[in-house]
Amino acid sequence: MKHAAIGPISVYLPARVETNDDLRSEFPNWDLDLIAAKTGIFKRYIAADGECASDLGVAAARQLFAEHDIDPQSIDFLMLCTQTPDYPLPTTACLMQERLGLRTSCGALDFNLGCSGFVYGLALADGLIRSGTAERVLLITAETYSKYIDRKDRSLRTIFGDGAAATLIESNDEPSLAGFQFGTDGSGADTLLVTQGGARPAEDAHKPRHRQRWKSELYMDGPSLINFTVAAIPKLVQDILDEADLQQDDIDLFLFHQATYKMLAMLQERLGLDDQRLPIVLGEYGNTVSSTIPIVIQEMRRQQRLVPTKRNLIVGFGVGWSWGGCIWQDIKPAVKAPA
Repeated sequence: MKHAAIGPISVYLPARVETNDDLRSEFPNWDLDLIAAKTGIFKRYIAADGECASDLGVAAARQLFAEHDIDPQSIDFLMLCTQTPDYPLPTTACLMQERLGLRTSCGALDFNLGCSGFVYGLALADGLIRSGTAERVLLITAETYSKYIDRKDRSLRTIFGDGAAATLIESNDEPSLAGFQFGTDGSGADTLLVTQGGARPAEDAHKPRHRQRWKSELYMDGPSLINFTVAAIPKLVQDILDEADLQQDDIDLFLFHQATYKMLAMLQERLGLDDQRLPIVLGEYGNTVSSTIPIVIQEMRRQQRLVPTKRNLIVGFGVGWSWGGCIWQDIKPAVKAPA
């Protein structure tokens, strides 16, 4: 049986950079020092007005193909994780298949998950490869949350950044992914939501738990999301370890969704970890939703901190509420990784 292996990753960020100093100039009354201390974010990349998730995702994939000499015709399946699709229909992945020059016998689908989406994508790709349906899966995560955020929204504009990552997932003789665990609690759906743009009238949709302070289409109840995370994620970590008959000391790096510094610091404390074992790298990117984990992986590879013989734990969590994780070893990919 073949197994899925995470190959090379390319990250694409929009040209426009928005720093905390930019926000300070625009809104002198915002306490950006205090905000940065809580979020750990100092700049974000923001998509242009006519730039959509598909544009970011296509750019990331083209970069991946060029950097690693990958033939687009070798891709068997394209998966796009996004909560900001180009249209309600058709599937944005279908539009991307044509733009990327993938063969017409290639499968293509969207799935609407946010911060846990990369883990779900890994599991789906693993299933396709184990079943013999595909040998090469292109997993693209792409978000333009900025399009949901009002420019005066201090709580959201200082956190979320736009971006995309293209990850090649390939068949391999040796397993490198194991112990997938997932969780869903729809009772938290109203803590991070956009009610416009779907078939259900906005007035009939979930009502925000508290008064919405800004005009953003995106509503976020930060305290409830933090409470959910610090309750669910330590248990998820333990469930993954128990399933694999491992101890926490058997894990080298804990590669978590990069939500905010405050949330990750609380998880570090609960799990008894430090920055070396649970890295925080969101300062230069912001919270890029489904792309934060591939960004962390790429950064750890760049720093040569991923050792093929050691196990790591990947965890995503957030909107939905949805969460998932797995154990991963960065075995040598079939395509040469970036220097």
